[in-house]
Amino acid sequence: MTTLDIPTVQAFLLVADLQSFTRAAEVLGTTQAGVSMKLQRLEATLQKRLVERSPRAVRLTADGAAFQNHARALIAAHDRALSGSAPVAQQLTLGISDHAAGPELVPILEKLNGASPSLTLAVTIDFSRTLLDAFDGGELDAIVVRQEGSRRGGEVLCTDDFGWFASPAFQWNRSEPLRVAALAAPCGVRAMAVRALDKSRVKWTESFVGGGVSAVVAAAAAGLAVAPLARRIAPAGMIDVGTAFGLPKLGASKVMLHSRVSDASKKAALRVLAATFRKEAGAK
Repeated sequence: MTTLDIPTVQAFLLVADLQSFTRAAEVLGTTQAGVSMKLQRLEATLQKRLVERSPRAVRLTADGAAFQNHARALIAAHDRALSGSAPVAQQLTLGISDHAAGPELVPILEKLNGASPSLTLAVTIDFSRTLLDAFDGGELDAIVVRQEGSRRGGEVLCTDDFGWFASPAFQWNRSEPLRVAALAAPCGVRAMAVRALDKSRVKWTESFVGGGVSAVVAAAAAGLAVAPLARRIAPAGMIDVGTAFGLPKLGASKVMLHSRVSDASKKAALRVLAATFRKEAGAK
C-alpha cells in the first residue's frame, strides 16, 4: 500500500509557501539537496509533477496547487492526532523595528499564519532601541531590529543600503537649509542621517517628524522634504537625490533577529519568518 511520509509533505508545503528550496532547507535545518530529494520521492509516490524548477523561481504545477490543500489538511489532521485534540493556541510576542519592517511584513505574516495557524501573533512596531530594551526585559519573545552599536548575537536577516529619498518634484535652494523628514529620537536611522549631515556641514532643518515610517514616506512623497530610507523600503516613484544634491553617503545597516524562545512550534515559526524575510529582501 502506498503511503505519504509526513516530513516529506511538510517539506513540500514549505517549498510551496517560500517558493524556494534554499529557504525551505533553512527552516528544516537541512540542505537544498535534501529537500529536493524529498520532493522527488513525493512526486514519485503521487506519480505527478508538483513543482516547476527554474534558475530564478520555483512554482507549483496545476497538480501541485491541487495537492497543496490536501497536504495542509493532512498535516493539520496529523497534528491533531498527536495532541489528541485541537492544537493548543500559543502566543508569539514579536517586536519589529519600523525601519526594518518594509514590504516584507505582509508576506511574513501570511507565511507565519500558513505555517502555524494555531499561533497567535502579538506584534509591536517601534524603535529598534525601544524593542531591544523590551526584549532584554523579557517582554518580547523575539525582535527584528536594526543592529545597534556593538551589541553581539542575533541572526542577520539582510543588510540594507540607505539613501536620501524624495519626490521627483522636490527642489532644494542651496542657500536654504535642507528640509528633512524623519522619525523622532531615539530612531537610529535619524541619528545616522543627522551625524552624516553635521559631519559634512550641510545646513538642514527637520521640517517633518513622523510617528511612523509610513508618515515619513508620505511627507517625502508629497514633496515636503527628503527622507533617509533603506532602498528596500523606499516606495516606487521616489528617487534617491543624494548624488544630485551632493549629500553625504549614508552607511549600511544590518537587520537582525534576536530570539529567546525554546518552544518547538515558536522556533519553527521564527525559522519561517527568517527564511521569508531573506527571500523577500533578496538576501543571499
